[in-house]
Amino acid sequence: MDLRLLDSQRISALTPADLDLLVHQIGHTPLQLIYLMINGIARTVYLKLEGANPTGSIKDRTGYALVQNLEEQGMLSSNTIAVESTSGNLGVALALICKARGYTFIAVIDPKTTSENRAKMQALGARIELVEQPDTNGGYLLSRLERVQQLCRQSQSIVWTNQYSNPVNPLIHYRSTGPEIYHQMEREVDAIFVPVSTGGTLAGISSYFREVSPRTHIIAVDAQGSVIFGAPPAPRKLTGIGSSQASHFITSCVYDQSILIGDAEAFTFCRTLDVYTGLKVGGSSGAVLAACARYLQIHPHLRNVVCVCSDSGENYGTSIFNDTWLKQHGFSPPLQLPMPVQDIRIGETLSITT
Repeated sequence: MDLRLLDSQRISALTPADLDLLVHQIGHTPLQLIYLMINGIARTVYLKLEGANPTGSIKDRTGYALVQNLEEQGMLSSNTIAVESTSGNLGVALALICKARGYTFIAVIDPKTTSENRAKMQALGARIELVEQPDTNGGYLLSRLERVQQLCRQSQSIVWTNQYSNPVNPLIHYRSTGPEIYHQMEREVDAIFVPVSTGGTLAGISSYFREVSPRTHIIAVDAQGSVIFGAPPAPRKLTGIGSSQASHFITSCVYDQSILIGDAEAFTFCRTLDVYTGLKVGGSSGAVLAACARYLQIHPHLRNVVCVCSDSGENYGTSIFNDTWLKQHGFSPPLQLPMPVQDIRIGETLSITT
């Protein structure tokens, strides 16, 4: 069963057994080999396709860990309500897991949340709280967090999963995502490119690789306009990457270099990857690919390179993969790859055994 392929009506009709099956399918995602043609040379890049998770994103792992953590502390029951601030993907993941476990869930979202993700959350029984006022940094995160705090003050039965500082966020990637990549790559990884929002994925994967493969370059990929690495705040259209506040999980030892990518460059790689290979990935994955292409231009010796692609492109049919939306926001399709990247080709899919 693939939740990504179901419409809202069919999602609403899923049985408890269906939901439980989906939860148990989290993780063990495939690696997809592609070739980036840079200056006429085919450079091998492996995409960790987290869109293969049940709800279509890496946030399934995070959501599972957050709910399990609260369960272990005895903080969730039929009388409590879980709440989280989300740009979209974690909201869908938590909606699935909470419905499967019999909990009520409130998703605090903003206008940038895609209509696809919003519909899935509602189909999975989530209550939607929409925050429409941007925060002082031009995003919505701080406004969403303020609304979460308001809800928690209103009722003692509301429990915040807190993806932003709960240590199980990076821990799940230390225990699952990192080891999967390492073993799928047969213990040979020259560099990993990881998109950053809360910083949990980066911190967890980095901690694992610092132990087992200290030589591996860890590259943090952020959105232009995000403040995570000290850049000035600015509005951005990318979702699922970047933040209006610093990360609780990231220190200077977690990454070797950070690269900022703008909206247009990220969208370009999303669209051209789809055209050349048929692979649809989300905006943060486009940013990771753009950063990887830049990095490979000045590091010709790297051979075993992994890009963490946090979600699939199915949730962006009305935005990134829609020409009208692009034009409305100042982008001019068709988008072309930046030189010196001339082509993208698809290779084999690696096994998901670890």
